[in-house]
Amino acid sequence: MTEKADIEKFISQAALGNQQAFNDLYDATSTKLYSVCLKILNNPTHAEDTLQDVFIKIWRSADKYQQNGLSPMTWLITIARNTAIDKLRALGGHYHSPDALDALEDTGQSPEAESIAFSEKEQIARCLEQLEQDKAEAVRSAYLQGDSYADLAKKYAVPVNTMRTWLRRSLLKLKGCLTND
Repeated sequence: MTEKADIEKFISQAALGNQQAFNDLYDATSTKLYSVCLKILNNPTHAEDTLQDVFIKIWRSADKYQQNGLSPMTWLITIARNTAIDKLRALGGHYHSPDALDALEDTGQSPEAESIAFSEKEQIARCLEQLEQDKAEAVRSAYLQGDSYADLAKKYAVPVNTMRTWLRRSLLKLKGCLTND
């Protein structure tokens, strides 16, 4: 099982141009990142193409990764998610699944890793419950479903800048909750 420290090391070495570290990073994370792309795109061919784009972005931006105590997989999954959503929008689609990351199957995870992931998921769910219901729904829609600020502003009948503020403040509250648990 690849540990958080190993993934951080692979990223930092890839930032220095170490191709072997980049290959190791690919081996350790490609299954999970492919699952993210496939769940969003719902098309294996598009997901494979997008995964390739994801790793190009990771290679080019590895020097921007900052070790901050949070999971490096969060950074990688965010790149995969955003790239897949961009691809979906370029194809003229819109991501609708409300349980976006809940149903991801990663056959490469060990039972220990699955247990940790389940615990983290429960912790995130507890922290989301501490937000006002509309704010929690907006966070889920923005970061799991890929809804834009404009879509959310329209849905909640607020200005776009208000929606940005909602999401920013909600993420800060979530960060505080997650670091205090």
